[in-house]
Amino acid sequence: MAEAAAEIDAALDMLIPHAEGGEARLFQAMRHAAIGGGKRLRGFLVLEGARQFGVARTSALRTAAAIEMLHAYSLVHDDLPCMDDDDLRRGKPTVHKAFDEATAVLAGDALQANAFYALAEPETHPDPAVRAELCRGLARAAGPRGMCAGQMLDMLAEEAGGTLEEAEIGRLQLLKTGKLIEFAAEAGAILGKAPSQLRQAFAGYGRDLGAAFQIADDLLDATASEAEAGKRTGKDQAAGKATLVGLLGIPRARAQAERLAAQAAGHLDALGDRADLLRALADYAIERRN
Repeated sequence: MAEAAAEIDAALDMLIPHAEGGEARLFQAMRHAAIGGGKRLRGFLVLEGARQFGVARTSALRTAAAIEMLHAYSLVHDDLPCMDDDDLRRGKPTVHKAFDEATAVLAGDALQANAFYALAEPETHPDPAVRAELCRGLARAAGPRGMCAGQMLDMLAEEAGGTLEEAEIGRLQLLKTGKLIEFAAEAGAILGKAPSQLRQAFAGYGRDLGAAFQIADDLLDATASEAEAGKRTGKDQAAGKATLVGLLGIPRARAQAERLAAQAAGHLDALGDRADLLRALADYAIERRN
């Protein structure tokens, strides 16, 4: 993952270049948000999925970088005072703290637009149908039936004091976090024009991995220090957020994450030893401390 993160950062460095003139501050804020730090889980999923189908590394890296830009945009906006009001992200000041609130809004907007621009460029894939499918899938994962919907549900749950049932929390987390991870897992298969059965297997892997990853995040918020996590912890309980950790307690939530990680790995049985890194990633997702 560290090797993949370095490659993805190099791709981001090219896709978000330094600029001169009045817009330089915007590019600086975008780079602050997107380059350096973070696990690059979503980008790693793209690269590993693409490797299964012999996809050119440049194509895979551009797609991985696009998804990481989209993810970075969501974090910039999520950290704003009108949302979670966080001042630390990936071990450094959030964008609205490092720059200002208006610049953070613009940086998030620009990262989202730049993600789709990168996917639509011929350098990402020679087949325009593949590029269109990537744009369609990312828009679906990020939009009003994906990440944005999940954020809306999260806000409504917070207003209601976090009183949601287990199925409602699962749907909230699937939309807010899981849909983008699911698409990242499927993107490599899209790039490789894989048969529908394998595309579905990768999507299923990503869906269960995303659910396990989110529970692990909630466990970290409840148990990790700020130094370990690289961001403020203990905020879910303080804000009255709806999480499975809050509903089920730490032991049962951890068991649920372990079950989902094993289920994720099971989707890849048909690939044999080729998918060992992705199976290891499922274990890492629930054992990590940041």
